[in-house]
Amino acid sequence: MEIYVVRPGDSAGSIAAFYGINISQLIYENQLIYPYELVPGQALFIGIGQRQPARTIVVSGYAYPFINRWVLEQTLPYLSELPIFSYGFTVSGDLIPPLWDDTWMIASAQQNGVQPILTMTPFGPDGRFSNQLISGVVNNQSSIDNLIQNMLQLMRDKGYQGVDIDFEYILAQDRDAFTAFVWQVAETMRANGYHTSVALAPKTSADQRGVLYEGKDYRALGEAADHLLLMTYEWGYTYGPPMAVAPINQVRRVVEYAVTEIPREKLDLGIPNYGYDWTLPFERGVSMARTLGNVEAVQIAISQGAEIQFDELAQCPYFRYTDDNTGREHEVWFEDVRSLQAKFNLINEYGLRGCGYWQIMQWFRANWLLLRENFFVRK
Repeated sequence: MEIYVVRPGDSAGSIAAFYGINISQLIYENQLIYPYELVPGQALFIGIGQRQPARTIVVSGYAYPFINRWVLEQTLPYLSELPIFSYGFTVSGDLIPPLWDDTWMIASAQQNGVQPILTMTPFGPDGRFSNQLISGVVNNQSSIDNLIQNMLQLMRDKGYQGVDIDFEYILAQDRDAFTAFVWQVAETMRANGYHTSVALAPKTSADQRGVLYEGKDYRALGEAADHLLLMTYEWGYTYGPPMAVAPINQVRRVVEYAVTEIPREKLDLGIPNYGYDWTLPFERGVSMARTLGNVEAVQIAISQGAEIQFDELAQCPYFRYTDDNTGREHEVWFEDVRSLQAKFNLINEYGLRGCGYWQIMQWFRANWLLLRENFFVRK
C-alpha cells in the first residue's frame, strides 16, 4: 500500500500507469467520480503488493437504524462490533426504543460475524443529552435495577451481545454514582455472557474542568467496564471555529493520559468518518458548520478548483473556497488516508485494543482498505 498526493498535471491514468495498476482499480478504491477529475493535494490510496498487518484489533462503528442497507453491508466485513444508536430510557428505568426498526441491523451483523451492541443514551425530550436524567437514574437504586433488567431482557429478546454506555455531560457530583452504576451494569452483563463498554470524553488529566469531563473517572471506569472508547473527535465541531475534527496532536494527548489510568488493552481510539464546512467569517453563537462526508469534501474542492492543504501539526487536510452563489468564503476540514494513517499509527504505538468510528453512515472505501492494510480485524 502507498499513499499518493496529487500534483498539478496528474491524472488518474498517469498515476495508475506510474504504479502499474489498472485505472479501474484506482477509480474504485478511491471512489473517483466520472470524469475522474483530481485536485492538487488530494490523497489517494494505492493498493499494491502483499498485506502485512502488524496485529489484530477490534473495530466498531456506530450506526443509526436508518443507515443505507448497501452501506451497512459494505462496511460489516471490516467490523468486529456494530453499536446501534440508540436506546433511551425514562427516569424510572423504562427503555425508549429508537424511532426506526433495529432488528434488520442485528440480523445483518450476526450474518457477518459482527456483534450487535445495544447503545444506551440519556436523551431528554429536546433530543439532547440530559444530565438531570442521568442523575435521576444513577442515584435511585430501583431505577437502576429496572433499567438493567430491561436492558438484559431486550438483549436476550433481540440478540444484542454487548451494551455501550454513552452518557455525556454527567454532573461532577454524580461521578461516583455513575461509576457505581457502570459496575452494576457490567457485573450483571458479565454474569449473563455479555460485555460492557463506556464512551469517554477526551480528557488529558484527572482534574480537567468542564461539564464534559468532571463526571467521568477514567481510572474507576477502566476498572469497571470491559472496554472503553476514547471519543477523540469534535475539536472542530458544528458550533465551534474551523479546525480539524480530530487533530492528531490533541488525540495523542488524550491517549497519553488514558494509558496512565486504564489498561491499554481495554482502550479503543475514536475515529471520525466525516468533516465540516464552515462559512466565514466565523461568529460564535451564530455560525453553524455543515457536516459532510470525506468523499463529498474532495468533490467540493474539485468543483471549486481549491487546492487541498495538509496541516502537519494536526495531520489533517483542509481547504478554502469561495461560494459563487453567495460570494462567501468557506473553510473545510475532513479526513483522508493520510490523517487516518496517523491515527492507525497511534493505535499501534500505544498497543490499543482497537478503534471505534463515529459514525459509519457514509461509505468511505479508502478508509476501510487502509484499515485492512494495517490490521487484521477480530471477528
